[in-house]
Amino acid sequence: MPTLTEKKSARPTSRAQGRPLPELIFGDLWEYDPSPETADPKLKARYELFIGGKFVPPSSGKYFDSINPANESKLAEIAWANVTDVDAAYVAAQKAYDTVWRKMPGRERAKYIYRIARLLQDRAREFAVAETLDGGKPIKESRDFDVPMAAAHFFYHAGWADKLDYVAPGRKVAPLGVVGQVIPWNFPLLMLAWKLAPALAMGNCIVIKPAETTSITALKLAEILQDAGLPAGVVNIVPGFGDTGAAVMGHATAAKVAFTGSTEVGKIIMRSLAGTDKKMTMELGGKAANIVFDDAPIDQAVEGVINGIFFNQGHVCCAGSRLLVHEPIAKTFLAKLKTRMRVLRVGDPLDKNTDIGAINSKEQLGTIERLVGVGIKEGAEMFQHPCKLPSKGYYFRPTIFSNVSMSHRIAREEIFGPVLSVITFRTVDEAIEKANNTAYGLSAGVWTDKGSRILKMSTELKAGVVWANTYNKFDPTSPFGGYKESGFGREGGRQGLLDYCKLV
Repeated sequence: MPTLTEKKSARPTSRAQGRPLPELIFGDLWEYDPSPETADPKLKARYELFIGGKFVPPSSGKYFDSINPANESKLAEIAWANVTDVDAAYVAAQKAYDTVWRKMPGRERAKYIYRIARLLQDRAREFAVAETLDGGKPIKESRDFDVPMAAAHFFYHAGWADKLDYVAPGRKVAPLGVVGQVIPWNFPLLMLAWKLAPALAMGNCIVIKPAETTSITALKLAEILQDAGLPAGVVNIVPGFGDTGAAVMGHATAAKVAFTGSTEVGKIIMRSLAGTDKKMTMELGGKAANIVFDDAPIDQAVEGVINGIFFNQGHVCCAGSRLLVHEPIAKTFLAKLKTRMRVLRVGDPLDKNTDIGAINSKEQLGTIERLVGVGIKEGAEMFQHPCKLPSKGYYFRPTIFSNVSMSHRIAREEIFGPVLSVITFRTVDEAIEKANNTAYGLSAGVWTDKGSRILKMSTELKAGVVWANTYNKFDPTSPFGGYKESGFGREGGRQGLLDYCKLV
């Protein structure tokens, strides 16, 4: 909502106080005192590989720096795993699978997974600060969503570990073996939980590579795995760059690979594994449509759109980066959206007042700037948040493009930043056609007062997830995944478990 603020100017005076009355105007913000999160993230100067239940140095002796995107300072040195290290991780995982993990009753596996969830809860503030320092997202998002949701996934899948006979009624299930996993930088801890929890519950062992720009919380979780007493080799964490990821995905021991990241890299992985018998799940890019009809609860929809693209800085594959607005309300809705956007706070991610933090890396900031430049060149009308950005760090103003058509690149390509493209429509069929006119199919949102319209849209939209009168709501019990170039397979819920087992 717009806020009121004082502005000094020549105006009538108060008889009681003998000074000018404040002129109340919309659009500016009260100056808040800084409210930094003070919890100690307990970072180490150097993080090693986690293989066979121990932290071990990389065989090459190579390390790379993890940079705080908010101020470009060095946080820690991260071990860079090569092919030899990945081989060692798979050997450790296979040994743990053959000797311990697959033989362990589900009720015993559940105890370890529950313990991981509880220990993560105990260190929640520490992990939230570490996630914000390493990734640049606001502390209130790390604190209120990322860490609690990661713990919730471990709790949920621990509950399944002794009930696997009910995952596929009428069939028996068995673990696949050792799985190789690669996760992205946008939700490092949550994506780690999404990958580890179902695989562990089903009885698999794991070799996982976190993103090179956000490896710290993965390696901090390794400390929790040790504290939980997880048998050595059940989970192995090998940070690195593309070469490390390729070694993890292509290793002969892997019975399954799971990848979350860009569509381009996903295609490379699929081509490299063609002809093998590896099971695959891919959660790739997205260009989600958030569709607002003229009978929608307008203020609620405005907040949902803001939440869908700006509060997460556009850093989720399912970010609602395309806004489709019914023509009768387009002008009003856009005005309300701009008013709401003006009062978002951009700045230090550790400040609890901050709504939008730093972009994850210099490279990603460059990609956003390049695509926004293309939007301007192609004639879209740009509106940006009138804020002052910090002098150091990787920041980008929240941006809205209006007068956008489906031929604009900003309406077709995944930007992965706080940039919204606004497109209008006249009829339900036109809305469906424009929403589906994309190579992606990960998610969508529908805002309307008519239940029948919601049901029609949910069946017509080519998206793995369709939210109704809300956006970006997640739950461990609900499967998540996409269609078309957004990938295949599901994570979460019973469906996610089925992607980590074989039916016997």
